[in-house]
Amino acid sequence: MGVDCTLFQQLVDLSTRFRPQGRSLMLGRQGFKIEPPFAKSYESALRRAGIAKKRFHYLQDDEYSETLFRELGLGEIETMDYASYEGPSIEQDLNQPVPKSLHGKFGFIFDGGTIEHVFNVPQALENVYNMLMPGGRFVSANGMNGWVGHGMYQFNPELVWTYWKRKCQCLVHICAGLTKIPGAAKPLNFPDAAETGRRLRLKGMIPEGRVYLYYEIEKTDAGPAKGSALQSDYEVKWAGA
Repeated sequence: MGVDCTLFQQLVDLSTRFRPQGRSLMLGRQGFKIEPPFAKSYESALRRAGIAKKRFHYLQDDEYSETLFRELGLGEIETMDYASYEGPSIEQDLNQPVPKSLHGKFGFIFDGGTIEHVFNVPQALENVYNMLMPGGRFVSANGMNGWVGHGMYQFNPELVWTYWKRKCQCLVHICAGLTKIPGAAKPLNFPDAAETGRRLRLKGMIPEGRVYLYYEIEKTDAGPAKGSALQSDYEVKWAGA
């Protein structure tokens, strides 16, 4: 797991729009090192954000990413991981409910490719929701396409709209497909099927290679909706029937 050039660009952009309140958390201790073929892309992202610092300013000797988050203003980030060998500050199996002592404690949670390795995805997502405070933001980048064999799952944008928007009643700020190789293809912005009234039609639009499902959601005071999380386009169809 690690923050590659594409995710670095997203975090730099996020830092211009968002400052967390409360504690910050990353799922899995994410590494960070410069990918030489894309060196100019790091600098370009910083310039677009009006940041004068160079890419090397964000590195740390052990090649983890706490310095990156701190210097971008995203907090003194803590780490949650199942295994102790990478030195997480919180040891937790995301397949199991997190302790209530962590509920509502975090203003920012970053998942740079951890939940795709967790079998019990509904529980992992519920854990994230419970740990966020109202106004807190969850940023996720997990495999959408081209990652077969990497983790247990690849994810669909429908998950964002069905679970985060309708079940959890969160605000969805971004829901997009991003290529792992920066600049290889334009981002794909995914609309909400409940608003368009039809399922996404993406044949021939997904670029070759590895593609992230990248999204940013914000927890509100509304609380979860009652009932099950049901797929958007089916709900539209059932309502029309």
